[in-house]
Amino acid sequence: MVQCKAWRSRASLHVPAPLPPTPPRGTFLLVKVVYGGSGWLEILDFFRARLPPEASLVVWDRSAPLADVVKDATILLPSNALIDRAVLDAAPHLRLIQQPAVGTEAIDLDAARARGVPVCNAPGTNPLSVAEAALFLVLALARRLRTAARSFSEARIGAPVGTELHGKTLLVVGTGQSGSRLSRAAEALGMRALGIASRTPRADFLAMCTIADVVSVHCPLTPATRGLFGDDVFAAMKPGAYLVNCARGPIVDRAALVRALDGGRLAGVGLDVFWDEPWDPNDPLFHRDDVIAMPHIAGSTVEAFTRIADIVAENVRRSLAGEPLLHRVA
Repeated sequence: MVQCKAWRSRASLHVPAPLPPTPPRGTFLLVKVVYGGSGWLEILDFFRARLPPEASLVVWDRSAPLADVVKDATILLPSNALIDRAVLDAAPHLRLIQQPAVGTEAIDLDAARARGVPVCNAPGTNPLSVAEAALFLVLALARRLRTAARSFSEARIGAPVGTELHGKTLLVVGTGQSGSRLSRAAEALGMRALGIASRTPRADFLAMCTIADVVSVHCPLTPATRGLFGDDVFAAMKPGAYLVNCARGPIVDRAALVRALDGGRLAGVGLDVFWDEPWDPNDPLFHRDDVIAMPHIAGSTVEAFTRIADIVAENVRRSLAGEPLLHRVA
């Protein structure tokens, strides 16, 4: 996995502004909790079932700028919303930024530090779900699911012809929890599973790609991993290999991916993440037989949402009580 080092700009070194005072115990004050996500709205029911009674959960519907919505917010749950300095400056009462996920790349951590607003995430909540979704995409590609669905609609018996995974080699890029769990699941099917960190020297990375029948991406999006899968990687991959991405869309260079598919270098790609979200459903890429796309649901399970909501509710409680927070990243 890519090792990210936290850095601080000079602007982040000034004395942070004090947080609003913690209300006395027993005081009932309305606490505005803003959810910034454009999707995963089913998780809101999990939040509502766990947040304290004084919490009012508001969803940013994008009809107004986020800066307007957070003016009186106490807690911010960003999801895939961009949290920059302007948003933070517009929220004088903000006590906590709690990401209901792992990734914090869309949050200006330096600006949050400068304001003295803690940022927390929810690690370890969805690796099982993501690993199972990645395995599903691998299986769907191997059994040519899109073509099979068309054959069913045309009443064609026994077509298409797929391929077995037993004896094939899986390369997992990113050796964190979801990648490690996928490796174990693949081994149970008789696959040879190899893991590699995305910080591996380029020459070694390319050499590993030459022996893989399936490559699954599980590393975070960082400046170092943006465009990690470019023309050189696809040229190095075994002809007829499959690629699965349940991490972040921009880790894969889209133009290079299309060239690899058009040239027959890749037999197919399974995507649960994209370069723009929401994506364009009419995009020709998503209508190819060699592309299987899911609506960013790898982490959307009852179990994962339960674990996320438990962390969110506990940190909201701790923030209001002035207690140490869980999983603080800034």
